[in-house]
Amino acid sequence: MNSMADGKKYITSEELKKHNHPNDLWISILGKVYNVTEWAKEHPGGDIPLLNLAGQDVTDAFIAFHPGTAWKYLDKLFTGYHLKDYKVSEVSRDYRKLVSEFAKAGMFEKKGHGVIYSLCFVSLLLSACVYGVLYSGSFWIHMLSGAILGLAWMQIAYLGHDAGHYQMMATRGWNKFAGIFIGNCITGISIAWWKWTHNAHHVACNSLDYDPDLQHLPMLAVSSKLFNSLTSVFYGRQLTFDPLARFFVSYQHYSYYPIMCVARVNLYLQTILLLLSKRKIPDRGLNILGTLIFWTWFPLLVSCLPNWPERVAFVLVSFCVTGIQHVQFTLNHFAANVYVGPPKGNDWFEKQTNGTIDIACSSWMDWFFGGLQFQLEHHLFPRLPRCHLRSISPIVKELCKKHNLPYMSLSFYDANVMTLKTLRTAALEARDLTNPAPQNLLWEAFNTHG
Repeated sequence: MNSMADGKKYITSEELKKHNHPNDLWISILGKVYNVTEWAKEHPGGDIPLLNLAGQDVTDAFIAFHPGTAWKYLDKLFTGYHLKDYKVSEVSRDYRKLVSEFAKAGMFEKKGHGVIYSLCFVSLLLSACVYGVLYSGSFWIHMLSGAILGLAWMQIAYLGHDAGHYQMMATRGWNKFAGIFIGNCITGISIAWWKWTHNAHHVACNSLDYDPDLQHLPMLAVSSKLFNSLTSVFYGRQLTFDPLARFFVSYQHYSYYPIMCVARVNLYLQTILLLLSKRKIPDRGLNILGTLIFWTWFPLLVSCLPNWPERVAFVLVSFCVTGIQHVQFTLNHFAANVYVGPPKGNDWFEKQTNGTIDIACSSWMDWFFGGLQFQLEHHLFPRLPRCHLRSISPIVKELCKKHNLPYMSLSFYDANVMTLKTLRTAALEARDLTNPAPQNLLWEAFNTHG
């Protein structure tokens, strides 16, 4: 640490890296160094994003996730030091320019009428589901009601996603209410759990040991790198690749769709485990109350069906329809490039382009995908309302082309094929572990992503 002729105090990037622990957590934004050790405990986005990027310049990530009003809170965290070797890459320069242009155009505030339309559509779907269950004695009407409930859950998930990323309601209070009501009360999945995992996913997109959205052992593995029993930094435990995991992974290209059909069960379990854990959770009481409301109305609705076979079939149909959404979420990342290690603040744009896949579709299908078919655009501008994602897609594609970065956009069918190929590659490698190392290395050289 030293002072320069301009009177400012400076530290180098190497010195900044030393402050990367929970009890000593520094970051740099636009070359100014901030001590966020205590702030991490109060950070609305949780401590995980700050811990993952600790000891680095995080300007691009900060710009991506925070509105202009957040800058005023930085002054009290300033250490007095500046980053001596602070540099801005051409990619980052262009990215920040885009963010500034979108902000000046008011795009982050212009949310359109999509929320109102979605709420009306969801209300209609839920009403149709309840009516079909209560006022019809037909088995097929009951199954159709289950499918309608699954479709409603899909649309609600998109609304919950919107509420989690930006203020879709008029005030923060109403936005919090909307998140808990449509998340916990209607779907049974905690908005607190979603924020905890989703923020980590965005910051460490497709890192095998930092991104929870790729950590599905013993059932699924997208890369043979997971066969090394990596330690999940997010969960704080080892992702053990044992004989059981090897068996499941060896057949994952066959089990993938059945797993997606019941993936919702895992989300319910994750919600319960988090809410009952000792981890600090914002609005724990409201999240527990909302979850209890779900586990009151949903079993009551199912109990109105005439017999157990129909009840089981109703639940399975609703889960299978919602499974389409789970497939969509995995298509956006499973077949993209992966890496091992923490995210780096100086290659934010590059990491997002390498770790995401867009799903190409007609504009009339935007409602079905909830805007998340523009996955790269969403990852680069997570605060941008979904109504703008299609319009900025050509701009993002042009920027990727300018800097020779990948812009992957596949049809829904092609994305499924590519994901299955990725899973099959890892499955065959899992079966091949007993063979001599040279053959494994050759296989990995040709097939592994990242």
